[in-house]
Formats: sequence, structure tokens, C-alpha cells
Amino acid sequence: MGALLFGCSVAPGEPAPSTLGDERAFAAGTLARVLEALGASTIADDTHLAITVPDFVEDGAIVPVEVVSHLPGPQSIYLIAEANPFPLLAHVAFPDGTEPFIATRVKVAQSCDLYAVVNAGGQIYTAVKPTRVSIGGCGA
Repeated sequence: MGALLFGCSVAPGEPAPSTLGDERAFAAGTLARVLEALGASTIADDTHLAITVPDFVEDGAIVPVEVVSHLPGPQSIYLIAEANPFPLLAHVAFPDGTEPFIATRVKVAQSCDLYAVVNAGGQIYTAVKPTRVSIGGCGA
């Protein structure tokens, strides 16, 4: 299983090369800016990548999400909620030989599309799944 990427050891004063885009992506306020920071110029569903999200959830504060990749050489998976004030929800990095699968719960502000973005073999792949939310999970 992968682990959430919280930080890396680097020389003092130098950002970690693998997290340079992450900082911009987590701070981005729109889906387009998140994708730009991750190097994804287009959104195209890939059949080797699956995101599982309920069609309808009562409470946006606890939305279960599963992502599995059948792509060769997966390096990381990003979860994005299009309607959130800060759309990038998570980044999971995978060491070589790790099964590219994540299962977690996320908060979503309102009904929206949830995206899984996978970096595999130097390419960016995406999958999208809409979910409807009765009660938003990101504020009043």
C-alpha cells in the first residue's frame, strides 16, 4: 500500500524536487490550476484507472473513495474534488513494487466531480466520477 507524502529530507533551504508542484497544487483554488501544477494539460478518462465513489452521499464530510491503477510504473495518485475551495485533497506516493491502490474518506463541499490523477511512467492519467452530496462537508 502507498503512504501519504508528508515531507522529504532535503538540504536546508532547498525544496524537495518531488514536492515542488505539490505545494502549488495544494494551494490552487481551481481545478484548472491544480491540473496545471501537476502537469496535466487535459482531462481524459483512462480505462486502466478506476475511481469508486458513491453516486449519492448524505454527508459531504465523510465521502468514501477508492482508486486503483492498472497502469505500469505508477508513482503517485492525487485526489481532487472539483467544487472544494482547495480542490486537491490528497497525494499518495508509491515506492517501486507497491500496489497502486488507495481507500480513504474525503470531505467535499457540495455535489461535484471527484478526480483521480495518476503519474505513471512519466505520463499523467485521469479518471473522474461524479457524486451528489446532501449536506456539504466544507463549512456551514
